[in-house]
Amino acid sequence: MEFAARLTRHPIPYAPDRGAEAWSVLTGAPAGLRPLIEGTGGSSPYLARLIAREADWLADALIRPPEEVMAEVIAAASDLSPGELDTGLRRLKRRAALIVALADLGGVWSLATVTQVWTDFADACLAAALRTHVGHEARRGKIPGMTEEDAHRDGAGMVALAMGKMGAGELNYSSDIDLICLFDDDRFDRTDEMEARAGFIRATRKIAASLGDATAEGYVFRTDLRLRPDASVTPVCISMTAAERYYEAEGRSWERSAYIKARPAAGDIAAGARFLEALSPFVWRRHLDFAMVEDTMDMRRRIRDHKGLHKGDAITLPGHNIKLGAGGIREIEFFAQTRQLVAGGRDPSLRQPRTVRALAALARAGWIEQGVADELATLYAQHREIEHRVQMIDDAQTHLLPKSPEGFDRLARLCGTGDTAGFIAGLQTRFDRVEALTGAFFAPMRGEAETVEISPAQADIVARWPSYPCLRSERGQRIFERLQPELLRRFQDAARPDEALANFDNFLRGLPAGVQLFSLFEANPPLVDLIVDISASAPALSRYLSRHSGVLDAVLDGRFFAPWPGVGGLARDLDAAFAGLDYEATLDTARRWQKEWHFRIGVHQLRGLIDADDAALQYSDLAQAVIAALWPAVTAELARRHGHAPGRGGAVIAMGSVGSRRMTAGSDLDLIVIYDAAGQEMSEGAKPLDARGWFARATKTMVTALSAPTAAGKLYEVDLRLRPSGKQGPVATSLEAFRTYQQTEAWTWEHMALTRARAVAGAPDLLEDIEDVRRAVIAEKADPAKVCRDAADMRDRLAAAGRSGGTWRVKDGPGGMQEIDLIGQAAALMAGAPARRIADQLQAGVAIGWLAAPEASRLAEAHSLFSAVHQAANLLTDGPLDVDAVGAGGQAFVVRQAGAKDLVDLTARLDTMRAEAAEIITAALARPPKDNDHAAAPR
Repeated sequence: MEFAARLTRHPIPYAPDRGAEAWSVLTGAPAGLRPLIEGTGGSSPYLARLIAREADWLADALIRPPEEVMAEVIAAASDLSPGELDTGLRRLKRRAALIVALADLGGVWSLATVTQVWTDFADACLAAALRTHVGHEARRGKIPGMTEEDAHRDGAGMVALAMGKMGAGELNYSSDIDLICLFDDDRFDRTDEMEARAGFIRATRKIAASLGDATAEGYVFRTDLRLRPDASVTPVCISMTAAERYYEAEGRSWERSAYIKARPAAGDIAAGARFLEALSPFVWRRHLDFAMVEDTMDMRRRIRDHKGLHKGDAITLPGHNIKLGAGGIREIEFFAQTRQLVAGGRDPSLRQPRTVRALAALARAGWIEQGVADELATLYAQHREIEHRVQMIDDAQTHLLPKSPEGFDRLARLCGTGDTAGFIAGLQTRFDRVEALTGAFFAPMRGEAETVEISPAQADIVARWPSYPCLRSERGQRIFERLQPELLRRFQDAARPDEALANFDNFLRGLPAGVQLFSLFEANPPLVDLIVDISASAPALSRYLSRHSGVLDAVLDGRFFAPWPGVGGLARDLDAAFAGLDYEATLDTARRWQKEWHFRIGVHQLRGLIDADDAALQYSDLAQAVIAALWPAVTAELARRHGHAPGRGGAVIAMGSVGSRRMTAGSDLDLIVIYDAAGQEMSEGAKPLDARGWFARATKTMVTALSAPTAAGKLYEVDLRLRPSGKQGPVATSLEAFRTYQQTEAWTWEHMALTRARAVAGAPDLLEDIEDVRRAVIAEKADPAKVCRDAADMRDRLAAAGRSGGTWRVKDGPGGMQEIDLIGQAAALMAGAPARRIADQLQAGVAIGWLAAPEASRLAEAHSLFSAVHQAANLLTDGPLDVDAVGAGGQAFVVRQAGAKDLVDLTARLDTMRAEAAEIITAALARPPKDNDHAAAPR
């Protein structure tokens, strides 16, 4: 559809006579376009000149769809011969400038279309210049091994990266273009590289001249090559290897920000894409990078200082910089880009080059509110449109609003309104609104240390801080100085400030570095509340944090307070994190991922979002997800060297607390590995192994994968002693050998342990067969009298081992958790019941008449209370619970988890229930059920 039918608005002539002149030269143009042409020519001297110069061409173009016209203009750039390149590009620039301006001013195209079309034209001009000048160097033999055809096909190894607005497809009307020119040195022999480099340098200079030099025909695009690495000392085109080395060793925050929008625009596009992929770790950091916030604030301040933009708190419009000034375009871009760099390493969906799309992605990920994103996107579009109009007036690369009333009159009319006062008021409102929405982000917590009164004990603690490793760098000290007053203020609100600050001191002392973490706190004040809460309540968790401070990233993830995903959701998330990683990276990723989820469980429990039973299930889900994800990685790594696993492969069986889903924050993993070689004696690979050797090696590799420390720490301690024959048995057991052992050799305690076994990793059909064996063995070994005698003997052995219990040692001793577990497993085995949960196992004892219903209920109640205290203790401390040592905050947490009134009430309940449980257990073990009771039990 032609222009006239698609107009939705038009400028108003500032100089009516000039507008009439502009229209008069377009003989044959559709009459419906007259308001647009007169308004454009009457308000923009630059566009009036272009209309006069290209009148014949424009009159024909305006009767056709603007998309078709621009497609022809863009295509024409690639058809220019070397001799007509410079003149031809400038002629095409005039025509493109007219079509883009009229489509913009007439409301035919949206802002996104305007900037993208203008960028497409810039790409075409750049590609034409690169082909011409690199081709010239190749034709002269100055690029070894390359021909002119190579230059036309893929730049003979040279690529021009479009940066800034060109890279993002957001070029404004009179923008310069920022380029970084590189060449792929892998395409050249080492002896030829310097000669090729010289050829590409000459070509780059000629490209910049063809595009940027002002001649009698004008210019195409002002070209800036200063964003390249170390521009003051490097040539205008360098090798990709040299660029990578620079960014790895010296890359700065502003360069990371610049590469958000980088895009291969001309030449060897594939090589450019590979370079950007290689640079991804530099741009997108693995951890949340809140140090970037301070860097951005510094950059913002330097820009304002350099441009003299600090003019007080109020924004005054005359002469205001719409791009760099307060409330301007760059404020919105910094607001989005900084958050992208903070979180984009963890969330690839945030890596959006366009500002509006970045705002939308940040809202979807929960980093900003949707309403803020929508409002900033609207304000950004409005600012960019004003920027275009300012530049259209006289083709000036300016971002300054007019300084005179007459200038605002002209700008208002070019924007289609004759109400200058209303236009100015609207501008003022929009600038003020941007400043209000973005200003808080660039104003971190501030405070004066001397305003906080602290006790002498606290003063002694604070005096030690400057000697800690995390405060040795000048930058770390500077950020912490800003944080310290607010930190101290918040610690004064804790129930026991001295105690809480002492725990925080332990956290601070253990930090190896501080810049990233302190920046994280400064940008996210709620995290300071969390640290104070942890320090006041859970000293063990604060020590954990000092060793693994990266887990705080997870708190800012939108999923941190989302519903628990279950073992299936966790497994899918971890599998996605493993995608494309080698084995070593997989192990590190598993550790970082596990630590974040492990920390989440602890925080949720500490904050009262989940209870002890929820925590037990979640810790167990987490362990199962890790095992299920690592086992395939381990077997694949072994297969790479020794061939695929024989037969149906192997399976990992969870025993103990992970099998029964009763894990705590400090639980180890009790595991066994069972395999089925299905008659296959050897693996098939470069270094084949017999089946027993293959699975033994796989088991040991799995133990290492779980327990060995890497740069990211370790996952779990692993215990294989519950396997058949314990330490004397093979580390992996065949399915048939496992069945035979359980039927003919295993002790009663091993059958009891089997009641909690759960297959968690391996082929589904193998897991089903293992479960069938488990159920069959439990049913077969259901000899009540023998099980009862052996359970009593086990209880005596535990007592003889000297692990006495006490009020707070809820696991050990008469009537403790361990004894209740013993009775539950014995009951399940006596009944031949495959139940794993302690409550279900105790009910199996009721079903066969061994336990009275009130006894089972009381034991289950005691176990639940002890579990709550045990869960809380493992979160609060690394050793046995000492209620005096954990302080008031820790005591309150234990009381809350146990559902008690206070510490006195809880102490009484623990002692009473332990005594009752011990009495019930003693009585039960003295009266084995009769065989006919067992026969009536459910299976």
